[in-house]
Amino acid sequence: MSPPVAPPGWSRWLVPPAALSVHLSIGQAYAWSVFKPPLESALGLSGTQSALPFQLGIVMLGLSAAFGGTLVERNGPRWAMTVALVCFSSGFLLASLGAATEQYWLIVFGYGFVGGIGLGIGYISPVSTLIKWFPDRPGMATGIAIMGFGGGALIASPWSAQMLESFGSDSSGIALAFLVHGLSYAVFMSLGVLLVRVPRIEKPAGGGAGGAPAPSALSGVQVSARGAVRTPQFWCLWVILCMNVTAGIGILEKAAPMIKDFFADSSTPVSVSAAAGFVALLSAANMAGRIGWSSTSDLIGRKNIYRVYLGVGALMYASIAWFGDSSKPLFILCALVILSFYGGGFATIPAYLKDLFGTYQVGAIHGRLLTAWSTAGVLGPLIVNWIADRQEEAGKTGSALYGTSFYIMIGLLAVGFVANELVRPVDPRHHVSAPKEKEAADVQR
Repeated sequence: MSPPVAPPGWSRWLVPPAALSVHLSIGQAYAWSVFKPPLESALGLSGTQSALPFQLGIVMLGLSAAFGGTLVERNGPRWAMTVALVCFSSGFLLASLGAATEQYWLIVFGYGFVGGIGLGIGYISPVSTLIKWFPDRPGMATGIAIMGFGGGALIASPWSAQMLESFGSDSSGIALAFLVHGLSYAVFMSLGVLLVRVPRIEKPAGGGAGGAPAPSALSGVQVSARGAVRTPQFWCLWVILCMNVTAGIGILEKAAPMIKDFFADSSTPVSVSAAAGFVALLSAANMAGRIGWSSTSDLIGRKNIYRVYLGVGALMYASIAWFGDSSKPLFILCALVILSFYGGGFATIPAYLKDLFGTYQVGAIHGRLLTAWSTAGVLGPLIVNWIADRQEEAGKTGSALYGTSFYIMIGLLAVGFVANELVRPVDPRHHVSAPKEKEAADVQR
């Protein structure tokens, strides 16, 4: 399925909305914590078990992005968005069937495995295309689209909470909520499928209102996807992304129960609706960080912005560990900063890849790098949930459930900080010649 090539005069600013329609939909994954307590109550699950669909979804996101990255480059964004639509919506429908029949394995398979494939293909579907349209501002361009993934929960969290309140939080209510999600997202994602365009090969298509041509995307250093994975720079970025994501996802996946636990014994405990609002706030920070911090990286450089993500992020975790349970505003503020760095890291990494490896196969390289997200998707929730479950078995309550896991996160961020300091320009022996016209066409189709 070849996407239509943009006609002369086509504005490149029409491409980000196409990407947003997909990313806002698949960003629902970040609202999974709203479903955790109802699932635990309805099906008798532990916190670790109820995290499994989310964990598997993130694992499949990374794996499908890694193995499907070359296919996305070859077949184009319209094909990728269609595959994402079918898999993501089907995953919800299977999860709905699983909830209705109280077959938890079907929820895991549907939401986690099938839906996770949709997450991965949908996530990388617009990245290469956007960088080709905006080679002059790659951080801003990818930030606009990828902020949709971070902002998806801003819509999905209160929407899901309202549905559970209306339909009920038993297995039948959860099933109906999953069904509505699957059908609604199928309609919304189809807008991106219909709208997306790729730039003309003969010359970069026009950008702004004045129709000025976009700068060429096929100049400078170019490294193939196969060559990139053989460089130390790729693996340094892999560690950077994995550590930053692990630290952020540890809070995000358990956000609703975490804030309730922290202040359960205080004079102002957090209600269920307030916890859902906290998830929405985290989503807003995640979304704002993706456009704000990634745009800032165009000004101060990728390495400097990751120094902020990793270094200041460790300080925020330390503040929560030491003082978080004594001040609700401090806890919320630190969590918001951490999630803004988490989102900013996702949005900045494609531009970091473009700086180091060029635009030739940046989508495929990005897909391979997202295996770091798969790893983090297991590590973050596993660390937080497993330690919290063990601490609860030991009779601890409140913030004591999370102290150890927060110190682990500080250590992981320090590892990522060191890896960022080791990044250097790619050795010329890994460079490839500027892609020929046919090769460029194959990449852009």
